[in-house]
Amino acid sequence: MMTQAFYTGLTGLQTSSYGIDVISDNLANINTVGYRGNSYEFSSLFEDALMTTNGYSSDSIGIGTTLSATPMTESTGSYILTDRSTDLAILGDGWFGVQREGDPVYTRNGAFTFDSNDDLVTTDGYHVLGTMGGNIENKVLTQQLAEVPLADVGGQEKLRFPKSLTYPAEPTTTAQFLGNIGTISEVRTMSASVVDPYGVKNELKLEYTLVDPQNPPGTQWNVKATTQDINDETIIYDTQTGVISFDESGALVSNTLTTINNNGAPVKIDLGTGFDGVVAISNVDITASSLADGTIGGELYGYDINKNGEVIATFTNGMQSSVGKIAVYHFQNDQGLNRVSGTKFAQSSNSGEPIFYKDAKGQNIVGTDITNYKLEGSNANMTYGLTELIILQRSYDANSKSITTADEMMKKALDMDA
Repeated sequence: MMTQAFYTGLTGLQTSSYGIDVISDNLANINTVGYRGNSYEFSSLFEDALMTTNGYSSDSIGIGTTLSATPMTESTGSYILTDRSTDLAILGDGWFGVQREGDPVYTRNGAFTFDSNDDLVTTDGYHVLGTMGGNIENKVLTQQLAEVPLADVGGQEKLRFPKSLTYPAEPTTTAQFLGNIGTISEVRTMSASVVDPYGVKNELKLEYTLVDPQNPPGTQWNVKATTQDINDETIIYDTQTGVISFDESGALVSNTLTTINNNGAPVKIDLGTGFDGVVAISNVDITASSLADGTIGGELYGYDINKNGEVIATFTNGMQSSVGKIAVYHFQNDQGLNRVSGTKFAQSSNSGEPIFYKDAKGQNIVGTDITNYKLEGSNANMTYGLTELIILQRSYDANSKSITTADEMMKKALDMDA
């Protein structure tokens, strides 16, 4: 029994030492972004029955203790405000996937940035994994996307974006005019900005003059449409004329002006019908407004990341488009992940393979909320850690005392034998 006391004390010293190591590591990473701490679980070694009654053990004594597991603590750390849109924090369950060489690893540290090649990377050079939008070809945006659908787990790739990117010009196809030109014989004008095939913004100008003589009821107006350089009115691309007629209530009933050439691109002139567009009503304020599609070309201003994990390209013409989506991975058992180093973990047989959540339509989704301009701090609790250190230290001292006591008892037993 005295020999057993030695083993019991030694195992107690060992497990207390393990516990101190775990807590010390947590406290050392109290300021590490995205750090997930560990706890510890001790278990008793096999036991011997002291006596039995009717075959059942009525009392027993253990043979020490052992460290059975150091499970990862799954609580969320506090959030830290930053000044970068590329800093991301996952508000719920999930992991970012990053990769340098070999298999991906997973982290809660969302301190991302664009490197010199405009690749989205971690601060230590790991590439962030996600789904590319597929809307960039030869450094030209081919499609404006509000959102990039998330590909399957096996289809995730390193998010790489060109350093220069062009938003192509989209020539105007339709110009819509609205307003009231009244019934008095005065020249009325309306104008709209229209984009030509070369990405240049020109002016489409309409001049209304009352037809003489009139054919009541209602009014008739001559319309002259001109496309011209917005800065130099002497440069004219096309001129078209037509006649529009209004009934006695001022509603537009007919129009012969349909299209005009804008430096090589036809533009439909939409004056509306009835009261939906241009009207001619007396004793009402004269108004004029216009709407036109088309976009001037633009160059890349920069990349940002929004709260949905979308990588957004912003252009000098004010337009934006999603060009990629950051993946958020999930595991059946997060505590089964193997810590690779610091804040990075690898999948294991205990964690299961990474998965994506799906919506009601079966489409892959992030499955959690992401916030930018924030980082998740360490989930290690200093107050808890210091308290545990005191408890473990006292446990260590107590086990040390038990070994000393067993040693003294052994000496006395040997002296008595002598």
